[in-house]
Amino acid sequence: MFGTYKPQDVTILLKDITGLVEPLPTGEREKRIQSGVHYSEMLPLEYEPSPAYLAAYQDALRRYAPITARAVASVARQIWQEKGGDAVLVSLARAGTSIGVLIKRYIALAYHEDVKHYTISIIRGRGIDRNAMSYILARHRPDQLQFVDGWTGKGAIQSELNKAMADYPGVDAGLAVLSDPAHLAGKCGTHDDFLIASSCLNSTVSGLLSRTFYRSDLIGPDDFHGAAYYPHLKEKDLTYSFIQAVEAHFPAQPAPVPENAAPSRPALEEVDEICRRFSISDRNLVKPSIGEATRVLLRRMPWKVLVHSMHDEAHLGHIYQLAKEKGVPLMEYPLVNYRACGLIQSIADS
Repeated sequence: MFGTYKPQDVTILLKDITGLVEPLPTGEREKRIQSGVHYSEMLPLEYEPSPAYLAAYQDALRRYAPITARAVASVARQIWQEKGGDAVLVSLARAGTSIGVLIKRYIALAYHEDVKHYTISIIRGRGIDRNAMSYILARHRPDQLQFVDGWTGKGAIQSELNKAMADYPGVDAGLAVLSDPAHLAGKCGTHDDFLIASSCLNSTVSGLLSRTFYRSDLIGPDDFHGAAYYPHLKEKDLTYSFIQAVEAHFPAQPAPVPENAAPSRPALEEVDEICRRFSISDRNLVKPSIGEATRVLLRRMPWKVLVHSMHDEAHLGHIYQLAKEKGVPLMEYPLVNYRACGLIQSIADS
């Protein structure tokens, strides 16, 4: 175990690569990604939040902790109804890890069962960590596993899971997420594109762990995918203040399971329309949902951010603040499934 998650909350199946990889500035990393270097072969410099942005985060946490807690309870009930105490939560590091902790804690509260929780890496274009899967399946039945993440954007990770699980008969590829605006997850708390406050920050709300890393010179054939630990940020670690803020609002009774009615417009069709509207040839440069737009502002080179409204301080206040700090233009756009969408700058066009 490394990082600041408690061992009773999660077993971290990641290799510690602390100090082995030099983090890169956003501009340099973006150039390398768009020239063909895979994003998982680099680590970004962590964004140091300004006092104004931290205030926006704390405000978002106060506003959305109750909604987040209800979504956790709803997803936990669905997992419990299907798998009971045999459930094994497999969260996708790093955004899914704290969500897995919350689901585990709600199951303990509501159903008095201490279910297992592992966090592992899955990387778009590289697949799932097969050594981590082998570790888990040596200890649990395939039908016990439940993958967990925070939200769906346009479904890239869900697609990656669908492909990977072809090699694991009996393991359900369906994700359990809190927010599923794309209508692509197997289980969700809501289809509303609401703000999960943990998406506002990087390692300081994720156990002081980096995003996951895979490069063959540092990750051997028998290793788990890697992550770095940032102990120098210990005084700024908000991981458990986030978890406890949500936990304080756990409902006595989970909300009904949201109806999985088809959206008025399929999410991928909406993404393709945005690509056409803004002459974007690479769909990977379009990042829909509040969570994805936030991550674009935190660690990519945004061209602009589309928002459904310029006057939605309740949902988008932290995005307005980040865009202002980074000089990124906001544009009102008639989004259907999402409240925000980040557009990444094409280096070729810059």
